[in-house]
Amino acid sequence: MSVNLLIMAAGLGSRFGGDKQLVDVGPNGESFFDYAIRDSVAAGATNVVLIVRSSIEQQVLDHVAAIHPGLTVTTVCQDQHGPERAKPWGTAHAVLSAADAVTGPFVVVNADDYYGTSSYEKVVSFLGTSSNTEAALVGFEISRTLPKIGAVSRGVCHTDDAGQLLGITETHGLLRDDAGVIVSDDPVGSYDDQTLVSMNMWGLPKSIFAHLETKFETFLAAEGHEEKSEFLLPTAVSELMASGDLSVELLSSSENWIGVTNPDDLEVARAVLRERG
Repeated sequence: MSVNLLIMAAGLGSRFGGDKQLVDVGPNGESFFDYAIRDSVAAGATNVVLIVRSSIEQQVLDHVAAIHPGLTVTTVCQDQHGPERAKPWGTAHAVLSAADAVTGPFVVVNADDYYGTSSYEKVVSFLGTSSNTEAALVGFEISRTLPKIGAVSRGVCHTDDAGQLLGITETHGLLRDDAGVIVSDDPVGSYDDQTLVSMNMWGLPKSIFAHLETKFETFLAAEGHEEKSEFLLPTAVSELMASGDLSVELLSSSENWIGVTNPDDLEVARAVLRERG
């Protein structure tokens, strides 16, 4: 079964202050999404789709041609799908905008995160034998996603005994306290280092597009008038789980997740990726 890679690269990078999906983080000028392309293709993905904004489409294509000579990729402009708005409609809309470019089950990732080689191997392998009602979420050990300084928000995952995802709790103020324990302030709690959290790396069946189209219409009717409302992928998946249309297996990754939210994070990411070669 052909597995696709879907990279969400249409974000505005408001907190970062620019198009961080194109910022070089690797030793040879790679952006984060270059690692996604490299690792997913090595794991067996055969179709690469980049969701972009019209204003950066050519830059993205030029970048891919320089870093991955000979590789064919498809670009989809999220801003050309759905009602016009300055702020993108959200991650579920980003995925929906690529429906015509996706040829089978697909891995979907953020363009500004590093997920690691083995993470792609696990999710591509899962999708190679999954059905059209089965999906996967790659969970990362919380200790491997925390910055050295400051607090962050993460989606803490909950599963049943069989490893099926039951839900995700958005958890804020996560950090390691003076005693070395990972704690949060909203909701208040403490966590083992191996607690799995979502970093928005999904394995999804092609059948999800029909569900997303219906849900986006419902979303527009209810919230389309709000300037900052977002049609989010985790929310849509949770609703499909609740309705019985989708089951989600949680795949555990021991990779060190790397991401950039603020400009100060950039040099840290570059140093880590330089060490990894």
